[in-house]
Amino acid sequence: MNVRYTGPKVRLSRRAGVPLTRKAVRYFEARPYPPGEHGRKTNRRNAGDYSTRLMEKQKLRWYYDVSEKQLRRYWDIALRKPGRSGAELVVLLETRLASIVLRAGLAPSIYAARQYVNHGHITVDGRKVDIPSYLVKPGQTIGVRPRSRQMQPFVAAAEGIYADERTAPYLSVDHQELRITLLARPERTQIAVPVDEQLVVEHYSR
Repeated sequence: MNVRYTGPKVRLSRRAGVPLTRKAVRYFEARPYPPGEHGRKTNRRNAGDYSTRLMEKQKLRWYYDVSEKQLRRYWDIALRKPGRSGAELVVLLETRLASIVLRAGLAPSIYAARQYVNHGHITVDGRKVDIPSYLVKPGQTIGVRPRSRQMQPFVAAAEGIYADERTAPYLSVDHQELRITLLARPERTQIAVPVDEQLVVEHYSR
């Protein structure tokens, strides 16, 4: 199934076993078990190998808000690159425009970041780019269109409301100016994603 999940994101976080959005963190701490009437009794450690690998792949999909078809396409690209395929897959997902917008603190969630890009609020090197999957290259600068800067979400972003405590080392971020530069291609160890990509590799390699 290639459709993107559009239901409650907190429910998705509980299925994944990790908070997938900032908002989910609060709810997840209160209810860290899977959704449904049998959720409390579910022991993720007892899941079979296939289920465990599948869930890790789903977590990666949900974290970056990509469809199964998109993830498979990134996997095919990662396989053709030198280095570890799992790490390459995560790096590709992290350098999507929507991911960078989120990671830099211009949006409260990956879903909002995707929407901002889709609606034409985001620029790359001064030109509007409305494709969330656009792969940002080192040296490129991302910004917010002048006509969009007075919108409430971007006013909040300029105040650092959505920013993480520490800026990712591969980004240069000026929140006041709503400007981000990708300094270098991220390394897997620098990317804060709660996924074991080796299990994703095993899922696709089976």
